[in-house]
Amino acid sequence: MSNTHVDSGMRMPLAASALLGTLAENWWLLLLRGLVAIALGVIAFLWPNITLVALIYLWGAYAIVDGIIAIWAAFNLAGGDAGPRWWLGLTGVVGIAAGIAAFVYTGMTTLVLLMFIAVWAIIIGVLQLYAAIQLRNVIDNTWWLILSGLISIAFGVVLMGWPNAGALAVIWTIAWYAVFFGCMLIGLSFEIKKFKQS
Repeated sequence: MSNTHVDSGMRMPLAASALLGTLAENWWLLLLRGLVAIALGVIAFLWPNITLVALIYLWGAYAIVDGIIAIWAAFNLAGGDAGPRWWLGLTGVVGIAAGIAAFVYTGMTTLVLLMFIAVWAIIIGVLQLYAAIQLRNVIDNTWWLILSGLISIAFGVVLMGWPNAGALAVIWTIAWYAVFFGCMLIGLSFEIKKFKQS
């Protein structure tokens, strides 16, 4: 590891240093989250005639898996300080809750489920922007995290703004979001991998 990394590690707050260390050691979890998101998008592209309810169930499964991965990463944070890992845990809890709601509340109208997905995306986006702020002095390319957060927020706003768009338009919106979001997570995972201790 270069001296630049060591020097910047000494100047950064301990919470940010611990967070970066954990993210770097578990960089493959971000990669996995990105690959799962892209898989969701590809499925939606390959089967555009899938019903919106089926896609929401598929998204529910994705949200649960993504939430579990985020919580696992939060609990594997080095050290006893819970400060830098709360956003990872909250991301996981929100994802799991949203995924379970997609399966449990099958009597909900599609509109209500879409609003639920939109709120989930906005919360996840805000948490990613928070993480980017925490890591801005630690890594050079936090734009991966910033862009994924902005994409999530934009996706949520689009779903809220045009909830009555045709089913195909909503499916394509979810598919594009999943692919772009997944690509951002994959890019971020390789950026953070650079800080992994050998």
